[in-house]
Amino acid sequence: MTEANIEARTGDIVRINYDGRLTDGTSFDSSAGRQPLEVKLGEGQVIPGLEAHLIGMAQGAKSTVTIPCDQAYGPHRAEAIQTVDRDKVPAGLDVAVGTKLQARTTDGSLLPIRVVAVDDATIKVDANHPLAGKDLVFDVELVEIVQAA
Repeated sequence: MTEANIEARTGDIVRINYDGRLTDGTSFDSSAGRQPLEVKLGEGQVIPGLEAHLIGMAQGAKSTVTIPCDQAYGPHRAEAIQTVDRDKVPAGLDVAVGTKLQARTTDGSLLPIRVVAVDDATIKVDANHPLAGKDLVFDVELVEIVQAA
């Protein structure tokens, strides 16, 4: 088997270049200008749809894949948007629309949230991932299989 015929499998460590965009063409992330992203396949280090696409891809191959939201960051969940009384926010914490915060969950873990609305009495926060509910398009190049499983 020649190097060009080597295909990525679960357990392999691979390096990829990628450009990610929304279906309307809006770019949201890219490896351009950086080292290729190194990923161990099967470890959930990238969204499920992208990982599934990489498995079976040949070293050196380039492709474009559209990943539905349920294989990316999931659907947008209305219940993940909460309104909080402003007096529950720590004094001195400056919040504005777009501010990124962390909330502690009942099990003690930290949950990233962002402020989506502010008024004198309340703050509305959203715990959805910013890309939740969106189908994503990736141009991917499997640069190298660094370590085969």
